[in-house]
Amino acid sequence: MKVNRVKLFDPLMPNKPQGIINKQSSGILNWDDIKYPQFYTIYKKLLANFWTPFEINMTADSKQYKNDLTEDEREVFRKIIGLLSILDSVQPNFFAGTQMMLSDNSAGNCMIITAQQEVVHNHSYSYTLSSVEDEASQGLAFQTAREKEVYERNALIIDIYEEFFNDPTIESMLKGLIASIVLEGVNFYSGFAFFYNLARHQKMVGTSTMISYIQRDELTHQYLTAQIIKLIIDENKDDINFDIEKFSHQLFSEAVKKEIEWSRHVLVKITEIDLDEMEDYIKYRANKCLSMINVKPLYDGVDENSMKWIRAYVSEGEDQDLTKTDFFEQRSRQYAKVIDDNGFDEL
Repeated sequence: MKVNRVKLFDPLMPNKPQGIINKQSSGILNWDDIKYPQFYTIYKKLLANFWTPFEINMTADSKQYKNDLTEDEREVFRKIIGLLSILDSVQPNFFAGTQMMLSDNSAGNCMIITAQQEVVHNHSYSYTLSSVEDEASQGLAFQTAREKEVYERNALIIDIYEEFFNDPTIESMLKGLIASIVLEGVNFYSGFAFFYNLARHQKMVGTSTMISYIQRDELTHQYLTAQIIKLIIDENKDDINFDIEKFSHQLFSEAVKKEIEWSRHVLVKITEIDLDEMEDYIKYRANKCLSMINVKPLYDGVDENSMKWIRAYVSEGEDQDLTKTDFFEQRSRQYAKVIDDNGFDEL
């Protein structure tokens, strides 16, 4: 079944649509009269998350990058920044395109904000790299997209996005939204772990602060996307002609495999990160994401974070508790070297 693009304005239709897709509405959004109140909660959280990279002082990072990081760490730094910039170059376009298909304006406007935040994330990687590298090295980092390991890894998600835009059906839309959760809930995390590993050794704290803000945003984006997925499924049961759980398991399984391959490729010289723990951590992240869309876990016995040293920078729960305080809002932006038993929550 096709998914129709919503009209920008239709004065003959009611303001409050009666469904998430393929329903008519005027195009006028009254936040005090919406069908799904969870989107107002998400909207407020998205606004509360607002930040820009200019707020973060990179002076200390610039000095440490040149003086304290090994050449191996600098190489990994460049590769991961390049990879993350690719993912967040694609994501705002996906969110913007998806927004045009949502007949519920409250959900659609949340998607617009997520798209804007992804633009900020993309700029953050440029801002970070320009703070520590010369222009030539920056260019090389952003050529990472053309490396075979990176391109093949990202093609898994990008191809699904293209299928949705080329043929917008309920099936292709659901698949695209599930792929979005893979991108934001699995594909970033080995990269995030690298920056947090630097931070726990008092290195590149400015960069890791920025990464923590990005991760906090991504968790909210996952929650928003999961809400939309569940509403589409609930409202269109008779028009869904594929096995959602089977598709989700196949997609996450392939994504986890590629993420593990990438982490072992890019982090092989970072001896402080246990790559076996990283593998379990990636599987753990996949299980957490699947739970958000009511799909059973893919990996038995992987129900705890194997990388206990990763600080809970932002809250993470199946219901995305939107009331918890961000780590950086409750403590000084200075890291202490961390150990396994110093009060970490799960991430």
